[in-house]
Amino acid sequence: MEARAIAKGVRLTPRKARLVIDLIRGKNVSEAASILDNMNRDASRAIKKVLTSAVANATNNLNLKEENLYVSEAYVNEGQTLKRMKFGSRGHVDPIKKRTSHITVVVSERN
Repeated sequence: MEARAIAKGVRLTPRKARLVIDLIRGKNVSEAASILDNMNRDASRAIKKVLTSAVANATNNLNLKEENLYVSEAYVNEGQTLKRMKFGSRGHVDPIKKRTSHITVVVSERN
């Protein structure tokens, strides 16, 4: 059995979030949570929220034990890009792309 949690439209660039999420893939839930607690990145806070939500889904909805859970899948997809303009000198305009992410964490029970 597996439980999943998805956060869509998080205002983080997917490239920076993937650096953090690669560290927790395949780890036990308690170990992954401690890794995210000790990281000094904005992405670790958002990924920690998704991880705790996936664990809560597994324990409350599927009656799985938290000590047997591990992160079976964790990935970040690119979300919608907000396009803004910055005005430069001599009348030209530079585009600014504010990227968003979709964070998905799947936890499963270890046999």
